[in-house]
Amino acid sequence: MSAEGCHPLQLPCEDCPIRYRAVCATCETTELTELEGSKYYRRYEAGQTVVLSGERTDFVASVVSGIASLTQTLEDGRTQMVGLLLPSDFLGRPGRDSSPYDVTAVSDLLLCCFRRRPFEGLLRSNPRIAARLLDMTLDDLDAARDWLLLLGRKSAREKIASFLTILARRDAMLRQAQTPGPVMLDLPLTREAMADYLGLTLETVSRQISALRREGVIALDGKRRVIVPDFNRLVAESGDDSDGGLPS
Repeated sequence: MSAEGCHPLQLPCEDCPIRYRAVCATCETTELTELEGSKYYRRYEAGQTVVLSGERTDFVASVVSGIASLTQTLEDGRTQMVGLLLPSDFLGRPGRDSSPYDVTAVSDLLLCCFRRRPFEGLLRSNPRIAARLLDMTLDDLDAARDWLLLLGRKSAREKIASFLTILARRDAMLRQAQTPGPVMLDLPLTREAMADYLGLTLETVSRQISALRREGVIALDGKRRVIVPDFNRLVAESGDDSDGGLPS
């Protein structure tokens, strides 16, 4: 990847909006100072390629704001979106120089990047950061298993509700929301992209969103803004057994 996306932004770690969710969440002051020495920022516009599959990269990164998609291409040219990177998610794999996926900015994207070699050295010398990255990796594994269940067993309506629930929970965690009430979120994907990601047709996505709106489960403000009047009702529509609560 070229350095075109490099940005002179210098955001102190203490003021970072993902500080307590990202790979640096458990870092102490001295460790943050070490990370500061190898970090820089990159900005990407919606639709811009971040990394191509098989491309060698010299960095790993945390998503500060925006959304990125992970896509794999089959030999016959067909593509499948296999994941999303949301704010605080980690991009890249220490010990592997290339990406197994195409990574594309779905919306305007800001990455906090770390030069790969210094970051790998810090992992070896700092068990706190290594443990945090392991925790995040295991969370990703749990999420991937949940996603397999969603794709394989849930109805179209439950898929849409589950996707909205995931976005709402992540947004609430980042904002450290403490009071109940309506949840507002901006959809990171077009309806076409949602259909691809959820294994549905565009018509089905539109029909199910309209049904959820008509029944008062959600409200729409424009094409992308979604308002959830009762979050627990949305969770119930997703078919999940969990209580669905937002952070308290």
